[in-house]
Amino acid sequence: MHRIYLNILKILKKILIREPSSREMLIEVLRNAENKNLLDADALLMIEGALHVSEIHVKDIMIPRVQMIIIKNDTKQEEILSSVVESGHSRFPVIGDTNDEIVGILLAKDLLNYYANPEKEFDIKDIMRPAVFIPESKRLNVLLREFRMSRNHMAIVIDEYSGVAGLVTIEDVIEEIIGEIEDEHDYEDDETNIKIHDNNRYTINALTTIDEFNNFFKTKLPDVEYETVGGFVISTFGYLPKRGETIISEGFNIKVLRADKRRVNLLLFTQNSSQELTENN
Repeated sequence: MHRIYLNILKILKKILIREPSSREMLIEVLRNAENKNLLDADALLMIEGALHVSEIHVKDIMIPRVQMIIIKNDTKQEEILSSVVESGHSRFPVIGDTNDEIVGILLAKDLLNYYANPEKEFDIKDIMRPAVFIPESKRLNVLLREFRMSRNHMAIVIDEYSGVAGLVTIEDVIEEIIGEIEDEHDYEDDETNIKIHDNNRYTINALTTIDEFNNFFKTKLPDVEYETVGGFVISTFGYLPKRGETIISEGFNIKVLRADKRRVNLLLFTQNSSQELTENN
């Protein structure tokens, strides 16, 4: 990760002739450089991502509590293995009596020792790693620096009432810089066009049809000029938006999570609190 920042700095030194007076001017200079083929599109995406992480907070990207895959501290070894295989994850929060009592983090690789030594008595407390707790308000650039210094890859996110709000991993932060890191488990998730999160938030595949969107949210978006949610969003912006851009429309705060030079790919819709949620949501 440190090398990425060094490469970004080298690129900036080559491009910038005069010092920009604002972040917006800096981004404009970089985009002009990309248009003139002085800067690779992927490099521009990374630079914008690096700037982006200094502006957003953990709560903006965390995995909500309801989606956390957790393991109880009295779970049997065979059941833990089943959770590991089914989820494909490598780290799991371990809870005590309640979901707010995070007692440690289990690394899937630490289970290997028990399978290499089947006669050894299993006790999850012997292999748990300490849990790291962070507030929702922590900025991502600060968190990334802490991850690098501690070599930790996961943190439990705490809300203002000291309850567990969710979790965040180093992969989540890096994806904000370099874009989505997809694997076979992400591919399975992509088959769901609309994913429900807490606080009236939904991640939506841009190829979701207007009909599916309207049926889900009980809205009446027109489908004459465009057939997909991505088409609606581009029409609302009036141009092809870049990752991180936001706009308010039809009772939603809309944020572009993934986009390239030709299309938007993934969107975050936050339903305004004044708008009632339907029973099925």
